[in-house]
Amino acid sequence: MHASLQRKFSFSYIAIILAVLILLNTYPLITSENLTFRSKQSSLQGSVSVMVTALSGLEELSEENVAGAMTLVEETGISRVLVTDASGRVLYDTRETDGAIGRYAFYTELVQALRGEDVFYTEFSDKAFKSRAASPVIYHSQTIGAVYAYEYDTEQAELLLSLQRNLLTISAVVLVFAGGISVLLSRVLTRRFGVLTDAIRKMREGSYSHRAEVGGHDEISELAAEFNDMADRLQTTEDARRRFVSDASHELKTPLAGIRLLSDSILQTENMDAQTVREFVGDIEQESERLARITENLLRLTRLDSGMLPEAQRVDLSSVMAHVVRMLRLVAEEKQVDLSCEIRREGQTLASEDEIHEIIYNLTENAIKYNRPGGFVKLLLAGDEKDCLLTVSDNGIGIPEGDMPRIFDRFYRVDKMRSRAAGGTGLGLSIAADTARRRGGSIEVRAREGGGTVFTVRLPRCEEGGNET
Repeated sequence: MHASLQRKFSFSYIAIILAVLILLNTYPLITSENLTFRSKQSSLQGSVSVMVTALSGLEELSEENVAGAMTLVEETGISRVLVTDASGRVLYDTRETDGAIGRYAFYTELVQALRGEDVFYTEFSDKAFKSRAASPVIYHSQTIGAVYAYEYDTEQAELLLSLQRNLLTISAVVLVFAGGISVLLSRVLTRRFGVLTDAIRKMREGSYSHRAEVGGHDEISELAAEFNDMADRLQTTEDARRRFVSDASHELKTPLAGIRLLSDSILQTENMDAQTVREFVGDIEQESERLARITENLLRLTRLDSGMLPEAQRVDLSSVMAHVVRMLRLVAEEKQVDLSCEIRREGQTLASEDEIHEIIYNLTENAIKYNRPGGFVKLLLAGDEKDCLLTVSDNGIGIPEGDMPRIFDRFYRVDKMRSRAAGGTGLGLSIAADTARRRGGSIEVRAREGGGTVFTVRLPRCEEGGNET
């Protein structure tokens, strides 16, 4: 296909060059030939007209008076001149040998001239211009004879042939030079396409790190740049996929390993007391719940990645926030954490209630889970004319500054041992951030002065009376 493209480009260039050269070799020649024809017609008819004028004063044409009248005509350089009477008998002939005086001449041009017509004909053949002209000799409105002139010009023909040869030589040189340039250009062009094709082939084989190195600043280089940008995104996606599969496998393996260990302990330990069995079964239940949470979160991530969003409707943020606070009140009390909420400005957004509940619940639960006894978690709903702003702040253990850029990554934990002990999966913040982004919002995090963290959720405001989507 590469070679075929190169041939197509080469043939296209050469075809264009040939078309230009054909035009170069035909138009100037045709134009020069036509100009010569017109010049011949003008000069030959002018010479015949002079001869006719010299003869038109004669009452009757004879060999003697025609010869006398023709001596008065200046030398014209015409190859042959004939003068006939009204019957076509030749009275005068400039050819010295094998002349036609006394014989009848029935050239087509003479016959037409004797009928009262001015005739001119010329052609270019046998490397010469052959021109013929004839005009009637009229006396008192009567045709008394005719003048016929024939010119055989090889000088003008040689000039035209010389021009033709020069054009052919120039065309041959241009064709060779331009043909070589076209082949070179087509190779350069197709080689760059070949680099791009090779990169696509390697990417198809799974080498996402390969890039198309194409220089220049034209459309091909822009295409290569777009391809490399796409390759970067695919590489990022592939890395994320592999990391996701690895993390998901690890997260699923951990509770499964715990369940297996606990169940094997129960099965292989004889005369285990009921209290120990009850504790082991309780641990198995916790690991099963953790496994269920991981599976549910993975399904949510799959739906988010596939773009399968629930139908958007008006969601009142204050009512969802109040519901989350009611659900987590007991959890906060058990952790001895003060949970409160404040609504400075009511707000609605277009999403599903489950999505908004998931965002607020994840942020609030994390703030409680990673707090200290005597700490606080505060939810604040505010905003402006454009956006609804929900902040979840706490004075808990906080997040190290170096970990903040990655806390929304999937399966990322600031402290894996502490997160696993708290039952975290490392997916809640990622789900919340993806959900907010797909609904036109965002989630940001910063450190709180005095300790703790502040999460800010920004969602587009949907004023009352607006249309649902």
